[in-house]
Amino acid sequence: MFTISAFADEISPDPREQIAVLRSCGVRHIEFRSIHKTNVLALSDEQIKEFKKLLDGEGFKLSAIGSPIGKVTVDSPFEPHLDKFKRAIELCGVFSTPNIRVFSYYPPEGKPFDGNWAPYRDEVIRRMAAKAEIAQKAGIVLFHENEHKIYGDSADRVVDMMKSVNSPALKAAYDAANYVFCGLDPVEGWEKTKEYTAHFHIKDWKKNEAHGCIPGTGDGNIPHSIADAVSRGYKGFAVMEPHLRGGGPTGGVTGPDLFPLAVEAFRNILRAAGAKHD
Repeated sequence: MFTISAFADEISPDPREQIAVLRSCGVRHIEFRSIHKTNVLALSDEQIKEFKKLLDGEGFKLSAIGSPIGKVTVDSPFEPHLDKFKRAIELCGVFSTPNIRVFSYYPPEGKPFDGNWAPYRDEVIRRMAAKAEIAQKAGIVLFHENEHKIYGDSADRVVDMMKSVNSPALKAAYDAANYVFCGLDPVEGWEKTKEYTAHFHIKDWKKNEAHGCIPGTGDGNIPHSIADAVSRGYKGFAVMEPHLRGGGPTGGVTGPDLFPLAVEAFRNILRAAGAKHD
């Protein structure tokens, strides 16, 4: 069973426009990354309260807090970042979601980096394990996204992290387009990480392109992972993050006109796979 959600800030910075477009698409969940061009963890308590009131009034819920936790260098001070993480956990309580999207750190700045993570691997694992322990005590699940240039941008390192942390509070979020963008095989990425995957980000990409494409038209081979997930009895979210007009470290842009096209294309993939969805 797939429940469709969305990084609604790809539609517009305006939360009311986000909700209007999603309602027209029949989508009732949001992966909360930002409103008013301000990241979820930087919003004031009053802004959070207003957004929660809007969601409740419109009958919307969150699939996860779409946090930027872990999108810092691995040698940056840990405690301040941990405070931000605790804010994300606090917001889970406010919005009644047990899920947070996270990342697994960039290499240090100002030092040559040739792709060899060995000198930093143990510190990545230590930090991820510390957060997983806190999350488990709070009844929260962390979904790690295979983002470009972080430790877990390759399937092998995702598997290493999942096995090493070995916590029910840390699962994988599978993003086929990110593997394509990194020059990796998304099918191989799926096959290696599927047993740890409990969350999907729906974004497709053509090699060497500057932005995403309609799901099913790129090199992400999204139908493969969806069909296999159906055969495995997947129950969880599929979060639309199309990046049809561009994207970067803090988010992407699709627009209110193109977002519904991406949603319908993904629904067609679900139908072809025989997936139950809402």
